[in-house]
Amino acid sequence: MRQIRSTAAAFFAGALFATGLAIGGMTRPSKVLGFLDFAGAWDPTLVFVMGGAVVVYFVVHRLVLKRGAPIFDSTFHLPTRKGIDARLIAGAALFGVGWGLGGYCPGPGLASAMTGALGPIVFVCAMVAGMWMDRVLRPSSRRPS
Repeated sequence: MRQIRSTAAAFFAGALFATGLAIGGMTRPSKVLGFLDFAGAWDPTLVFVMGGAVVVYFVVHRLVLKRGAPIFDSTFHLPTRKGIDARLIAGAALFGVGWGLGGYCPGPGLASAMTGALGPIVFVCAMVAGMWMDRVLRPSSRRPS
């Protein structure tokens, strides 16, 4: 029963996230590319979407961590690495290039792929291929915890 509740909560959270992305315009590449086009016809409206997300995260994250454990697990699974290294910078740059070229980041890409449109499906396939290549090409001993 606990697994069912956990899965239902994850599904609800994902659906809520996807709905927020769609309402905020994050699933429209033209909106995202307009936001990234500082030198041209810059569209600053996504600042409000990101600002709203940051405010909600800032408040809820602190409230959740005051609990002894998550609702559906015995412990929190938080990242342990805190340093900035070349791998992190290269990954962030690749993420930015992919976002700029495709007009999607992973969440909006997945939400948009559910529409059946070819562009988001190709983006998600490329994203999955990149994750698979990382798993295959990098030995498990070098994977971050």
